[in-house]
Amino acid sequence: MNNSILETAKELAPIFADRAAHWDKTRTYCWSNVQDLAQAGLMGMSLPVAYGGKGASFFDVALVVEEIAKACTLTARVVVEANMGGIAAVMAYGTDAQKAFCAPIVLAGDKPAICITEPGAGSAATQMKTTAKKRGGVYLLNGAKHWITGGGVSKLHLVFARVFDETDTELGIGAFIVYADPMSGKLPAGFKILGREHTMGLCGMPEAELQFTNLEVGAEWLLMPPSGLARGFADLMNAYNSQRIGAGTIALGVATGAFERACDYLHHREQFGRPLAEFQGLQWMVADMDTQIHAARLMLHEAAKSRGPNGSIFPDMAKAARAKLFASEMAIKVVNAALQMFGARGYSDREPLERMYRDVRMFTIGGGTAQILRTQVAGAVLGMKTPQTRHGYVAATPRDIAAE
Repeated sequence: MNNSILETAKELAPIFADRAAHWDKTRTYCWSNVQDLAQAGLMGMSLPVAYGGKGASFFDVALVVEEIAKACTLTARVVVEANMGGIAAVMAYGTDAQKAFCAPIVLAGDKPAICITEPGAGSAATQMKTTAKKRGGVYLLNGAKHWITGGGVSKLHLVFARVFDETDTELGIGAFIVYADPMSGKLPAGFKILGREHTMGLCGMPEAELQFTNLEVGAEWLLMPPSGLARGFADLMNAYNSQRIGAGTIALGVATGAFERACDYLHHREQFGRPLAEFQGLQWMVADMDTQIHAARLMLHEAAKSRGPNGSIFPDMAKAARAKLFASEMAIKVVNAALQMFGARGYSDREPLERMYRDVRMFTIGGGTAQILRTQVAGAVLGMKTPQTRHGYVAATPRDIAAE
C-alpha cells in the first residue's frame, strides 16, 4: 500500500466531513470535493502508471474509501466509481485508444456512469432491451436506462446493450464507451437525460434516467472483452466485482464513522449521574457493533485481495458478493444502533447520524440487492446455476460457473 495515498485521504476527510451536510441539504453534487480528490491524485489512482494513475490495487482503493466514507458517503461513492467498476473494465479490456481517451477524463475528476439498469430490467440485467445495431462503421443505440448513478454530471458512460450485426443477428450483450458532457450542455444527438429521482439518501448524487434514440457510436468504442460478445457480458460483470467491494467498503466506512461518534458520545453524555459508557446495556451494544465492523472489514479485505478464476484481474465473485452482502446489512444495524445511543439528538440533523442512516440504507439495494447476492453466494457454494426464471434450475458444475 502506498501510505502517502492513505495519509492524503485522512487529511482530506475532515474537510469532506464539514461539507457533507451541504451536499445533502441542497441535493447538489460535490464538485469542490471532486476537485480536491483530483488534485490529490485519488481520482483514477487505480489506473496504470503508464496512463497517469498510481497503479493502486483494489485493496489500496478500499483503504482510502473507508477513510473518506467515515466523513462523506457521497464523496466515497465518487472515489469508488473513479477507480473501480466501469473504468476498471476499460483498463482491463479496452484498446490502447480507449484507455488513452478515458484515463485523462477520470484523472481530471470525472466519475464514469455505468449504464446497465433499465426501467424493466433491474436485478434481471440480461433482460435489458437497449439495442445497438451496426450500420457501417457505427452502431445505432436505442433504448432507455434508469437509476444511472451520476447521470447528469458524468462525462464517460459505459452503456450496456444487446449488440446486433448488420444483418440484425444478435451477437450478445456488449458495452459502449459514450462521451457526453451534460454540465456544459454538450450532448450527442440522440442522447437525452429525462429526469432525476428524489432519493431518500445520498441526495447529492443524481440518479437519472437516460434515453437513446438512434445514438451513433463509432464501432471503435465497443469495449470487447476476451471472450467476445457471445459471453462478453459475464466478463464485463466481473469488473463489477470490484465495484461491489467498493460499495461494501463505503457501507463499512459509514458504519465505522457512526460507531466512533457513538463511542465518543457515550464518554461525554451523562444520565443518572454517570457517563453512558458505564451502562452495561450500552457496553454490550458497543461490543456487538465493534465485532460486526471487524468481521465486515476482514471479509472486504479478503475479497479485495482475491482474484477470480482463469487469470482474472478482478476479485472473486463469491467473495465480493459475500463481503458486500454482510457489510451492507451490518452497516444498517450499526448506524441504527449508533443513532439510538444519541437518542432524540441522533434523530435530528444536529448530528450527521440522521444523514448517515439515510445514506447507508442504499447499499443493500444498489450494486446488487441483498437477495441477488445471496443467490450468487448460494450458487457458488452449491456448485450449480441458480437462475430465477420460470424455466427453473439447470445443473452446472463448478467449472461451468467459474467460466461465466
